[in-house]
Amino acid sequence: MSRQTTQQLITALYPRLSHEDELSGESNSISNQKRILEAYAKQNGFTNLKWYTDDGFSGANFQRPGFQSMLADIEAGLVGTVIVKDMSRLGRNYLQVGMYTEMIFPQKNVR
Repeated sequence: MSRQTTQQLITALYPRLSHEDELSGESNSISNQKRILEAYAKQNGFTNLKWYTDDGFSGANFQRPGFQSMLADIEAGLVGTVIVKDMSRLGRNYLQVGMYTEMIFPQKNVR
């Protein structure tokens, strides 16, 4: 598939909550993350929003369904921007998160 124009590209909104996060009482609930991400996207003029949600999945494992779906859309050239509440939502392995944010996403023209 050919790369879409910037105006048509998906803005990926990615909330993730593990069972451990939920039990620790953190303010990272999926609904709270969605509220934060949607407000940020709206305030900054991002359009064509698409949710990729992983509720109940550990950040130690990158084989999460929402994350993998987002990666597939990135590989297909459909995503222009990924927005997360904080980097730990992408994953708990900071080296692997860095590989995505510093190498893979830029190679695919994703910010």
